Amino acid sequence: MKSLLHYILLPICAISLLGACTKIDVPVENELTPENFPVNDKQFIAAIGPAYTQFRTSYATSFWQLQTLSTDEAILPSRAGGWYDGGRYQQMHYHNWTPDNPIVGDSWNWGFTTISTCNRILTNYAAAATNDTRKRALAEVRALRAIAFYFMLDNFGKIPVSTTFGSAELPVQKTSQEVFTFIENEIKATLPLLSDANDVNTYGRPNKYTAFALLAKLYLNAARYNGQDRNADVVAVCDSIITSRKFNLEDNYAKMFYPDNDWKVKEFIFAIPYDQAVAKGAQFSWMSLHPALQAKYGLSYRLSNPVSTIPEYYAQFSLPGDVRNDIWLTGKQFDFNNNPIIIKTTKKGLDNTYTGADGNTPVDFQLTFTPNVTLVGVEAFEVGGDELGKAKGFRNNKYYPDVTATSRDQSNDVPVFRYADILLMKAEAEWRGAAVTNGETPVALFNQIRGKRKAPGVNTVTGDDFLPERARELNWECWRRNDLLRFGKYEDKWGYKTDNNVNKRLFPIPSGERVLNPNLQQNPGY
Repeated sequence: MKSLLHYILLPICAISLLGACTKIDVPVENELTPENFPVNDKQFIAAIGPAYTQFRTSYATSFWQLQTLSTDEAILPSRAGGWYDGGRYQQMHYHNWTPDNPIVGDSWNWGFTTISTCNRILTNYAAAATNDTRKRALAEVRALRAIAFYFMLDNFGKIPVSTTFGSAELPVQKTSQEVFTFIENEIKATLPLLSDANDVNTYGRPNKYTAFALLAKLYLNAARYNGQDRNADVVAVCDSIITSRKFNLEDNYAKMFYPDNDWKVKEFIFAIPYDQAVAKGAQFSWMSLHPALQAKYGLSYRLSNPVSTIPEYYAQFSLPGDVRNDIWLTGKQFDFNNNPIIIKTTKKGLDNTYTGADGNTPVDFQLTFTPNVTLVGVEAFEVGGDELGKAKGFRNNKYYPDVTATSRDQSNDVPVFRYADILLMKAEAEWRGAAVTNGETPVALFNQIRGKRKAPGVNTVTGDDFLPERARELNWECWRRNDLLRFGKYEDKWGYKTDNNVNKRLFPIPSGERVLNPNLQQNPGY
């Protein structure tokens, strides 16, 4: 069962399609105006749907690429000439992106379009907030806007903070300290209005615990934004979630990310509902799985295969018995009946460096994923178009393939804030100096997670333990860049990256945005 949010967006989609009609010489039979819409609470909830629709658009695509491909977590090389796309993914890996990189531009546009959409809704429907239900809905929009502001702060630093809609005045940037304060105050202002329920009706919409989770992220990274130590506040807001007893660790880690995941996942504090038919935008299987796996998973569309990981990152998945190891596809591949997955090719097709005269001799190649993503064409970031090249790199299968999908989109809901992350953030804040509360030491918090994941427990926790544990637990959930920055590891070498320029801690303001708004000053180093 999907959440209410899946269904309140359907009429919004229909309205959008009607608005796209280009034939204008027809009589108006029905018109939505402030006088006749919304007239009831159900319509009011539907009216705020565009904010959630917009937030969903690029979170699992461009924004995910910005957070993930710029780290050691994943690499997207060219394969047989495909996926070079002007070098945008290569730039992410090498940290030599420019203000014209499309991933940077789309992520900026995604964040600020979400903010603008929220501003429009808050402006248009403020007068219609005549009861608690409607006031709560607008508070949720404000909280969603605060999340978008947080992501823009984290990635771009000095950003405009506009809370009005329709103004012709070009906004100016605020310092990161000012943006931090705005987000903190905005969340505190909305908290009394947000729901403390955690059920099908609040799923996919910010509630009080979403607000606490956002504050935890803000405070945990406060040293980057304003130079302050807010670790005691991290513990306090994490405790507000923990002591509510509304969330818990899931018994089955893998199924938490299946295509049928929904409001019943007790770890999801705030998740984005995706649906392969009506709420598109999650394409993880299409991006990471080899085409030869299509039949195994019973998929009706062809897999694309570009994304894998690098050995340095995968090495962290080595704890004996840890179920989180199982999300990776490594080595020789078999179908569900344990039959080898065979690719029909030739000696030359298998390995294009083969120089024998019998290069056209048929070969049955069992699909085998190898750890090293070696380049055969450095300029084009190319790993090779032969079968060996196509199989380079271990594959992430966390967001399990959706057999109901008819195209690359899948129905796996994607968590933004998750309970395991709350436990890890509390542990980290205590390690950084905050007082231990409720007897939950870093060791105890680690072992809560380790126990559920069938991994060995720990007796001590040091600073070197956090990044590997967060990698194991939160991979492909858009937090790796944030984590590396907080631990001072974003300048490290990995894969083919050697860049250690601290200016790359922030992405550049996109060139097109500075043309539209000359008030925007470029970040240092670009």
